[in-house]
Amino acid sequence: MTVLCWVERDGAGLADSSLRALSVAGSLAAGGESLIAAVFPGATVGEELAELFGGCAVAEVCLMDSEELTRYAPAAWARSLQQLAAAVGGASAVVAAASDRGSEVLAHLGAVTGLPVATNCVSVQSAGVGSWQLTRQRWAGSLLEDALLEAPCALLTVAADAVQLADCPDGGAAVSSGASRPTLRSFTPTLAAADLQVRATESADQTSGMSLATARVVVGGGRGVGGPEGFAALEDLAGLLGGVLGVSRVVTSQGWRPHRQQVGQTGTKIAPELYLACGISGAIQHMAGCLSAKHIVAVNTDADAPIIAHAEYAVIGDLNEVVPALVAAIRARIG
Repeated sequence: MTVLCWVERDGAGLADSSLRALSVAGSLAAGGESLIAAVFPGATVGEELAELFGGCAVAEVCLMDSEELTRYAPAAWARSLQQLAAAVGGASAVVAAASDRGSEVLAHLGAVTGLPVATNCVSVQSAGVGSWQLTRQRWAGSLLEDALLEAPCALLTVAADAVQLADCPDGGAAVSSGASRPTLRSFTPTLAAADLQVRATESADQTSGMSLATARVVVGGGRGVGGPEGFAALEDLAGLLGGVLGVSRVVTSQGWRPHRQQVGQTGTKIAPELYLACGISGAIQHMAGCLSAKHIVAVNTDADAPIIAHAEYAVIGDLNEVVPALVAAIRARIG
């Protein structure tokens, strides 16, 4: 049998969230099954693509060979995974990251196959043929659920903080001592017009490196920033700390920053080493997206703001004074 893991791209590399999913998939395949990585068309092809998986316990990398799949099309991508799972002799599990795309595509895959989907898993173990014991996040990660999944093929999405990248040798998955570069082959799915009715015609640029979901440092900004121009200092601070910028829902609702930067229940769930929240009150929906942070530091003029109760450290003051002072101190330190 085979464990199939869909690996998303990040520029010319692989998305960190997918490396975590690949690690979980590798643990499932450690019982004697082969691990196959599925990749949709992107910037890197050929042997360079296979090299990205070098050192991982991936037996084979399957590149979906179709020009119709170069742009995101959730139903078509799900159909492609369905056909690939059947072509490899019947996959025992299909695994993906619990990203926006991963969650949507596996929901489509569950619909076309009639199989149940277990989302936001943090651990999965085989409990016999057609049975898996798993732990997954519920209620935006505020509680963990232990469950038994029974299905001929398990459809699983892996939570962003399920596995630390430091626990993924070589930044990859389940490395074995004899692991080498996997073989690369193409797979051409058969797609109907209905599969391609919904396609992305334009996508935000995806750059290699850190993403909001996997960054080690996130600098957050909320209503207290005051307006679009106030985020320049936060971007400077994030750059100096080697992190990325995140925002609260009110910021995206006001149109100050794009939705892809939103942290929270209806945005991105983050799990950084440090979350520096500036001018964010800490509504329950926002906290649901950042409670997995190792350390929370809050900068706020309101000592009674809800986020203060969750913060390891709090600076009660005006972020327009605190942040520039912090930026100046860091530059002087590294100067």
